Amino acid sequence: MKLDHIKLIVFDLDGTLIDSDKSIYKSTIRTLENFGIKFNIPEKEFSQMIGLHFQEIFHKFNIKVDDFEKFIEFYKSIYFSYINYSTVYPNVIEILKILKNKYFIALLTTKGQDQAEKILQHFNLTQYFNYIWGRRDGVPVKPSPIPLLQICDEFKIQPENTIIIGDAEIDVQCGKNAGAVTCAVTFGYRTKEKLLSENPDFIIDNLLEIDQLLK
Repeated sequence: MKLDHIKLIVFDLDGTLIDSDKSIYKSTIRTLENFGIKFNIPEKEFSQMIGLHFQEIFHKFNIKVDDFEKFIEFYKSIYFSYINYSTVYPNVIEILKILKNKYFIALLTTKGQDQAEKILQHFNLTQYFNYIWGRRDGVPVKPSPIPLLQICDEFKIQPENTIIIGDAEIDVQCGKNAGAVTCAVTFGYRTKEKLLSENPDFIIDNLLEIDQLLK
């Protein structure tokens, strides 16, 4: 597949640009403890689910949360107490610098809009993005194609001229559902076997490979 038609690159956040599993895990545990909710969440198993909504994750761990709105509110309020457990993946800034002058670049994450913006600011990544899409009230999240289609519409670019890059099955599914090109990264929170089972158009081990793909 030639990619000389690509005009818009859409990145996932956690597991793709930011290695944030420890921040997410510690914030989750602290929040569960705050509300006195019983839980048993092995860190490794939790990490393999990052990207899914908390409701899906907790359903798999049989954890009952009565008020998700309050849960999320508290979680977001303490998240940045654990931000130093997160790091930018290797080559992120380098590839963003390469791509910025050639393509439109957007972020699509299941994190809340305000939180996504703050995280990019914290890691000095905001300057590389033309558009940031976080979870928004009333709009379905990945794997729904709706947020990706709305990003495409923002730039008046067709989905087939768009590539979505992420580390999880929901990124690949979102791209396929929207009719975009899909690229999975192997260094995030899913196994290569899991990603291959989703049949992405491309799978890469290093973000610098994106530049070679697009050439």
